Amino acid sequence: MNRKQWNGVWLAGLALAVGVGGGYGLAYQRMNGVAASAPAPSTEPKALYWYDPMYPQQKFDKPGKSPFMDMQLVPRYASGEEGSATVSIDPGLSQNLGLRVAPVSRGAFTSSLDVSGVLGFNERDVAVIQARTNGFVERVYARAPGDVLTAGTALADILVPEWTAAQSEFLALRRSGDADLIAAARQRLRLTGMPASLIAQVERSGKVQSELTVTSPLGGVLQALDVRAGMTVASGETLARVNGLNSVWLAVAVPESQTGSVAVGQAVEARLPAFPGRVFNGTVSAILPDTNPDSRTLRVRVELTNADGRLRPGMTAQVRLNRSTGQDSLSVPSEAVIRTGKRALVMLVEDAGHYRPVEVRLGQESDGRTVILEGLAEGQSVVTSGQFLLDSEASLKGIVAEPLESGGNVSGSQP
Repeated sequence: MNRKQWNGVWLAGLALAVGVGGGYGLAYQRMNGVAASAPAPSTEPKALYWYDPMYPQQKFDKPGKSPFMDMQLVPRYASGEEGSATVSIDPGLSQNLGLRVAPVSRGAFTSSLDVSGVLGFNERDVAVIQARTNGFVERVYARAPGDVLTAGTALADILVPEWTAAQSEFLALRRSGDADLIAAARQRLRLTGMPASLIAQVERSGKVQSELTVTSPLGGVLQALDVRAGMTVASGETLARVNGLNSVWLAVAVPESQTGSVAVGQAVEARLPAFPGRVFNGTVSAILPDTNPDSRTLRVRVELTNADGRLRPGMTAQVRLNRSTGQDSLSVPSEAVIRTGKRALVMLVEDAGHYRPVEVRLGQESDGRTVILEGLAEGQSVVTSGQFLLDSEASLKGIVAEPLESGGNVSGSQP
């Protein structure tokens, strides 16, 4: 090998050594660079659970696809305690969103129920006029069903032939002066059906009175008059029927869901279109045992006095039933309550601009306020306008109201 060939071999070996050494150095530098630039451990907060925004009440332990919708589950991160998760609204936007709040107040709760009713006759104030004995109708006075009568109004004259002999015997014994015989004869007249007023008239006049004038025993409306001149009547036959008007019944239809607040003796105010501006006061006299299967209402009977006779059956009335519980109760405006069908919620006001849904148990509702039996405490505030917007936002964020059974606040105690 000459000198020129040797130099070529030496240069090739040197180049190979430099290349291997350079490659090793470059690889070492790259490895060190990767190790030096490795990212720090992740600081992403730990998810409490995953949920489907369309079904936020269902929680999942792992991420994945929703079994309800074609979408990925969304993580819910811890922001303090799970139960204290709230919806945040910039206080400056509250007015623009129309949010209004009201306090949870305590006081005597007076319930009132507005219903409608129809006037009817007082069926306890009825007179049924019957024939006391067999006879013939001699005369019928000018009366007709529907006439308003006063007590003692004459209806018909009835001829009773069998009374003639009994009265003649009584007058004969009366002239004898025997007190025992006179008493026995008077008793016989009573047994034949002769009224005491007619017996007194016979004694007073000393003449036989064979005709009986049938009169109305009370003032009211003539409901039926079943006699005509010349007809024969038998003992016990109904001749007429009269309904009194000193008091009337007001039949009220109360919804089945409201009957728990109605009691006998409860005060009632009735207003009739026929007498604008006038209030008729009465009381609940009876709660009838049957319920209308079509309207799901219960019939309540109210008795109204009718001294001037202006109230007539068939008139309609707007009725208000008032009742005070006599106990202090927590209540909120009824518009603050969100009814989901399964439970009732309110949006509770936390710090400024923070709200959270709270489940409540409801009591009576009247005049725009609802009693809260469980779930809130006195002094708290709830949203009365815009609460549905906040509830929707809470649902989208997976904020679910804690059920009452698992630690909900009892009304009257601080949370």
